[in-house]
Amino acid sequence: MKKLTQADFQERRDILAGEMGLRSIAIIATSPVAMRNNDADYKFRADSSFFYLTGFAEPEAVAVIETFDTEEEGYCYSLFCRERNREMEIWNGYRAGVDGAIEDYEADEAFAIDTLDEEIIGKLLNKDKAFYRIGHDSDFDIRVAKWVKQAEENQRGGFNTPARLIQLNRIIDEMRLHKSADEIELMQIASDISAEAHTRAMQTVKPNMMEYALEAELNYVFGKNGCVPSYNSIVGGGKNACILHYVENDQVLKDGDLVLIDAACEYQLYASDITRTFPVNGKFNAEQKALYNIVLDSQIAAIDAVRIGNSYKEPHNVAVKILVQGLLDLGIMQGDLEQIIASEHYRQFYMHGTGHWLGMDVHDVGSYKQNGRWRNYEEGMVVTIEPGLYIAPDDSTVDEKWRGIGIRIEDDVVVTKNGPLVLTKNVVKTVEDIEALMAL
Repeated sequence: MKKLTQADFQERRDILAGEMGLRSIAIIATSPVAMRNNDADYKFRADSSFFYLTGFAEPEAVAVIETFDTEEEGYCYSLFCRERNREMEIWNGYRAGVDGAIEDYEADEAFAIDTLDEEIIGKLLNKDKAFYRIGHDSDFDIRVAKWVKQAEENQRGGFNTPARLIQLNRIIDEMRLHKSADEIELMQIASDISAEAHTRAMQTVKPNMMEYALEAELNYVFGKNGCVPSYNSIVGGGKNACILHYVENDQVLKDGDLVLIDAACEYQLYASDITRTFPVNGKFNAEQKALYNIVLDSQIAAIDAVRIGNSYKEPHNVAVKILVQGLLDLGIMQGDLEQIIASEHYRQFYMHGTGHWLGMDVHDVGSYKQNGRWRNYEEGMVVTIEPGLYIAPDDSTVDEKWRGIGIRIEDDVVVTKNGPLVLTKNVVKTVEDIEALMAL
């Protein structure tokens, strides 16, 4: 099993400490436990940025990184976590505890989470800057403000306190945006598992099957590989494919319809994201095939535009031009290509962007613009490319034969010095390959 090591997490803390500068403190908490209903919790999933720095996957934890007066003093990494508790461990599982935080997670020092309010005050003293994720959690904002105020009361004893509160996300988000070779390897594993799931779905679908039954085939592949979905799976048959975030997955898959599956898993907290659209009965009809090939052509061209130095927006611009020209060729749209693009009239049929950053979160962190302009692709970035066409079932401006067809094709792409690397290439996407696979 591929895993990141404590050396990987330490390297990230080293980088963060360097970016913070001297006499600074960073405070970051993991996710809270989320209640599903009444006495049932959702399965806990660590906050991505917290885990990125610590590798610590338990709830009720806060990491603190402090720098001092000189670079020679280095920095101190403290981890506040739950103490060992035999009774609670019988009910809810083992805990690392304070000793485990040091021995297994290489914290310089560790404290019981219950002592955070007390211990953090001393750590704020003699610091010029305090970094935390401003606005990320309103309750935590209140706690930080209270801590700073309490620390300021110690100024009478000759101690300095942070004069600046700085957004920690500005540093961590940029760090997370550029993936290491090890991170890309984890994302490749997630992509391979997700590709296997989509392949299974193509091979098991049949008319009159329920959407949720097809979703179960995906979940089986995810689960047998120790993974969970990285987002709520979309399994939309027929007109349901025209609903971008359709997750009910409770309708019958009809003979003659397409089914759109947008589903993938995360492996070791690293996400994949795949969409495929294919015929329930294994054969595209003429209208489905015509629209599908337009989307596929636009996706292939957009993927090729994911290159170092190109604008983030370039794949979208490339995809839109091909989509609009295809709709003009089919007579679904009328008018001038450039005018349709400039007016965004195409949004009647293609209303979303062509991709997003991908990483520990399926919609991963990192700015899309710098100084008001779309940023350029750099090595190590990972982006999804997912053009689509959606002809609403009640769109009376379009010939009836096109209505209710929704198509999206999505792959995960790494920016490399040798051009785009498609992580999700192991699941077929041409009409010919899909029909051949489904005929087996």
